[in-house]
Amino acid sequence: MLLIGLAGPEVAEHERARLVAPGVAGVILFSRNYVDRTQLMALCESIREIGGEHLLIAVDQEGGPVQRFRAGFTRLPALARIGEAYDRDPGEAVRLAEEHAWVMASELRACGVDFSFAPVVDLARGNAAIGMRAFHADPAVVAELAAAYVRGMHLAGMAAVLKHFPGHGSVAADTHKAVSIDPRTLDQIRRDDLRPFAECIAARVEAVMMAHVVYPAVDERPAGYSRTWTVDMLRGELGFAGAAISDDISMAAAGAAGGVAERVHGHLDAGCDLVLACFPDVVDEAIAAVAGRPPRHPERLLPLRGAIGASWDSLTDNPQRDRFVARITALDAARGNA
Repeated sequence: MLLIGLAGPEVAEHERARLVAPGVAGVILFSRNYVDRTQLMALCESIREIGGEHLLIAVDQEGGPVQRFRAGFTRLPALARIGEAYDRDPGEAVRLAEEHAWVMASELRACGVDFSFAPVVDLARGNAAIGMRAFHADPAVVAELAAAYVRGMHLAGMAAVLKHFPGHGSVAADTHKAVSIDPRTLDQIRRDDLRPFAECIAARVEAVMMAHVVYPAVDERPAGYSRTWTVDMLRGELGFAGAAISDDISMAAAGAAGGVAERVHGHLDAGCDLVLACFPDVVDEAIAAVAGRPPRHPERLLPLRGAIGASWDSLTDNPQRDRFVARITALDAARGNA
């Protein structure tokens, strides 16, 4: 099953057939798809009018450097700001993580978006692509803050997606641009990177995104192409029963499998339930690759649909939201915007 990207702020005529194609489970949105909240709500309605109410609509709305919708939305601080707060006052940081998540999720649900790919639970250990997106370097701190973040998302009626399994924070290379190899042993990865995943999975998180990183001590293939990681470790050892999602197949590190069709099949064969085809120029090939291939576990996708959310008017008339927004935006105000 695929989550596909669209080219612009409206569904183009040639994209209508893509939304009804077998194997398309939904859409992932980017800044190129956003003008303002009114346009976003109209786009979400259009996607479902064309493709059906079952289609999922997702976005990366982490905060900090990765926030696709900005104008008209709360400017969310990077998760690293919450980690910095933890070093000053752990209890306060846990509250801030839950409030950050609730604000992010409630605003998206008010516009018709089902879920954000959040939270990042990678460790802040120098990766070029992760940086300020990670809470902290300490696995115990990341686990505690991530669990709070998941609670906040759930309170707002949104499923949570942990990323990037089994941990993208401890290797230098950016998988958007290059192959990334993490030479550590499985024992090292278990001790550090897997702890936040394990604790959030125990709290019934709905989805996990796989990393394009290679961990040669475990498997020579990137994690998203590896049944050792998706089946043996994620589902077997950690007991995860939700949706496993690939990272974007257009990224450089995904090229280990070959062309677009090979990348799609590689992830599905490894046990992923959803494959991200984010760039419109790969969507037709990805759709052709899944033609005639039924989803193995469609029930895993059902929890990703958002619960009924508040309207934007009710959010703006909500004193609790005002308090949360003031508290989380103060994290950036004290340091200057990221």
